[in-house]
Amino acid sequence: MHFRATLSKLSMALQGLERIQNFRTSHPWLSFLSSRNPKPTVGVPENSQATEEIPGNFNWNYSAMSVFEKESEDKQNGEQERYLQANNREFNSLFGYPNNSIKTSKYNAFNFLPMNLFEQFQRLANAYFLFLLFLQLIPQISSLAWYTTVVPLMVVLSITAVKDAIDDVKRHQNDNQVNSRSVLLLMDGRIVTDKWMNVQVGDIIKLENNQVVTADILLLSSSEPYSLTYIETAELDGETNLKVKQAISVTSEMEDNLKLLSAFDGEVRCESPNNRLDRFTGILIYKGKNYVLDHDRLILRGCIIRNTDWCYGLVIFTGPDTKLMQNSGKSTFKRTHIDHLMNVLVLWIFLFLGSMCFVLAVGHCIWESKKGYYFQDFLPWKEYVSSSAVSAVLIFWSYFIILNTVVPISLYVSVEIIRLGNSFYINWDRRMFYELKNTPARACTTTLNEELGQVKYVFSDKTGTLTQNIMIFNKCSINGKFYGVVCDKNGQRVDVSEKTEKVDFSYNRLADPKFSFYDKTLVEAVKRGDRWVHLFFLSLSLCHTVIPEEKVEGELTYQAQSPDEGALVTAARNFGFVFRSRTSETIMVVEMGETRIYQLLAILDFNSVRKRMSVIVRTPEDRIMLFCKGADTILSHLLHPSCRSLRDVTMEHLDWLRICLPMQGTRVQALVWEDPTCRGATGPVNHNY
Repeated sequence: MHFRATLSKLSMALQGLERIQNFRTSHPWLSFLSSRNPKPTVGVPENSQATEEIPGNFNWNYSAMSVFEKESEDKQNGEQERYLQANNREFNSLFGYPNNSIKTSKYNAFNFLPMNLFEQFQRLANAYFLFLLFLQLIPQISSLAWYTTVVPLMVVLSITAVKDAIDDVKRHQNDNQVNSRSVLLLMDGRIVTDKWMNVQVGDIIKLENNQVVTADILLLSSSEPYSLTYIETAELDGETNLKVKQAISVTSEMEDNLKLLSAFDGEVRCESPNNRLDRFTGILIYKGKNYVLDHDRLILRGCIIRNTDWCYGLVIFTGPDTKLMQNSGKSTFKRTHIDHLMNVLVLWIFLFLGSMCFVLAVGHCIWESKKGYYFQDFLPWKEYVSSSAVSAVLIFWSYFIILNTVVPISLYVSVEIIRLGNSFYINWDRRMFYELKNTPARACTTTLNEELGQVKYVFSDKTGTLTQNIMIFNKCSINGKFYGVVCDKNGQRVDVSEKTEKVDFSYNRLADPKFSFYDKTLVEAVKRGDRWVHLFFLSLSLCHTVIPEEKVEGELTYQAQSPDEGALVTAARNFGFVFRSRTSETIMVVEMGETRIYQLLAILDFNSVRKRMSVIVRTPEDRIMLFCKGADTILSHLLHPSCRSLRDVTMEHLDWLRICLPMQGTRVQALVWEDPTCRGATGPVNHNY
């Protein structure tokens, strides 16, 4: 019976393979499905002709074929691509995917002793004393008892082993704390609470606002319009600014309907686990149609959900297969510069000891050859000593044992004690205490403490990696007039200090109380309705990717992808142009107390090539306007020739900022606009947005 069932399954699998080959022949782009190294499919939209319906019995046969194909591939070359089915643990278990538990510790109860001893004997002094112990077991050359070497060696090894064990126990505790975190798991049509370690590939999990993502998941739906989900990736790349992910339309329609989510049986075929944080390629097969998956659909483990009440995701990679763990690497034995230096010093001591023993052995040979025979009657040679040369060789190793105190084995113990003391000093250092989060410095391990004081060069792609990167709106030049300089009654410029009077923003109930500005002329221009000043702040409130959060009425919090955007939008908010909310199609701005909704027609994101960002909006008066923000060196070349005089004046202002205020860390951004229906005095920009 078992043989007949196997033949039946194999026959159905071959039929499925034949159907797939015929289908691929008529749809060449689906060759991605059979590729062992899948490549991104470019230019295939979700609802294009590429999502044609597959034959009705394709899915079952395709699954059966994939099981046989996958098992044979795993046996030969390991996992080449990942294949899974939602809400089907039994099917996914056939592939042997790991669970969601992680392990950052190096040892366990079985391998601690051999691995730790192997690491410790990489130190030359320890290896020397082990070699010395074997020499002392040879009675012909041993002049000291074997325990004179074993006892100090055991003490040194034990102290280091205890220290390593304590460090690894802390790693185990941290692993257990992470693996025991709670997660909301969809099981049998209802949401249950389970531990992270029990999550498996193909499960559907629910994440809520401010929760850490459990595993690498494919976003299915969320509480936000168009199934947008905002995430913070600080644990992955150090960036605290928010990024946006979006579910594909076919799954976003399920929203939080547990019945639909439980019935979801989509199949995913994607790339194998790798450490590329910015890349993901795959295909979702659902209801006979295929949908291309990319990095914008995947939320990685370690991200934090922000500004999103809830979202559902299909688990793709778990535990050691997640991109976060793929980048962490294996725990290895780390050796510091001090360890290398001590090994070099001990090596020179070995050479000195060997030279000493050699000189003494040569002297012994000469003495035995010329004078030693007079003492043969009183101290005869042993039966195994046949000549003075043999006696010299034995004496060489005897001296090697007697002079073992030349090698400082206690040096390693002293260094370990110093490292332990340094770790306590780090924990107690008040200057390293972060008051805002009530967090002290914590030395997680004592292995690399001394390395902190030996850093010579730090390579960073941006200043924000090493600083707080706080941006404040300070000065601006609008239509040829410079704002932000504080003058006294005589019109002389004065430096801003704590005694300088701040601008009063009490007229704006939505103003940020933390914002400070000192030039009253700019506020006066806003109040009297200066057209160019209003356009300036309107462009700041529209041309950005900031996400607002308003938990309490009137208390706005901006989540920006960069501190520049946050500072500029906050400035516009205080001067009366409050960015209130946004959707994928509209932007709401409160302009001097009046709520206005702009239709968002297009967004051209900032990138390293364009060095600018552009938005095209339709105003409530049905006018189309373009706003552009970016590097002044780029935008100045896009202006119409009629704006040459205004450009020259503005560039003089910017040059003054760079020359006179170089130590204040000034960052400059330029803003331009165009109204195709009614071009302003600034003139139109060239049509290269």
